Amino acid sequence: MLRITPVAAGKVNEIRSAEGIEGNMALRLRVVGGGCAGFSYDLYFDEPAEVDRQFEVEGVKCVVDEMSLMYLVGTEIDYVEGLQGAGFKFQNPNVKSTCGCGSSFSV
Repeated sequence: MLRITPVAAGKVNEIRSAEGIEGNMALRLRVVGGGCAGFSYDLYFDEPAEVDRQFEVEGVKCVVDEMSLMYLVGTEIDYVEGLQGAGFKFQNPNVKSTCGCGSSFSV
């Protein structure tokens, strides 16, 4: 379905701990409309809903709504640090193009 690298999983757990996120909350992965290219990613902790797809990757409980799932199949999420900052990076095989700044994509 999708992968989370060990580095990204570690960062998710670090954020969960630092912010005191309760154990029943899962990492929600969403694709939302917006940006220059049409879609962007959204990550946050949320309570699972009955209609969500729920799964665990690298020890991280994740939830995805059905609409987002069709855009995320096969995606790998990593966490990178570099000269331009740090953040979660998505390698999505479904993406056809990205905007110039890389914050949005089209399929």
